[in-house]
Amino acid sequence: MHDDHPLKIAVTSQNRKTITPHAGRCRRFWVYHVENNTIRDKQLLELAREESFFETGPREPHPLDDADVFITAGIGEGLVRRLHAHGTRSLVTSEEDPDRAVRKYLDGTLRYR
Repeated sequence: MHDDHPLKIAVTSQNRKTITPHAGRCRRFWVYHVENNTIRDKQLLELAREESFFETGPREPHPLDDADVFITAGIGEGLVRRLHAHGTRSLVTSEEDPDRAVRKYLDGTLRYR
């Protein structure tokens, strides 16, 4: 489904276990680095409160500005627009497991709203 260019996929996970809603206020993200449709690396990004999307302006730099895909359980329209402006595709899913969501996204079977 995806070409060979590397992907950076960010997943909201405030509790470090499941995909969580409130993307704008979320401060913990699993960040997946994908090459050739294979997960090569997964790291936990933990932000200070003032670094959350909610606390930073849309023109301020953010650590996830270079993400290709942003997967969450809930997101507001303002953040959708902000991510889109950086070329990031945002997806809202009912899938709860971050690893499974990324694998499903990569094979084209992730269900999202």
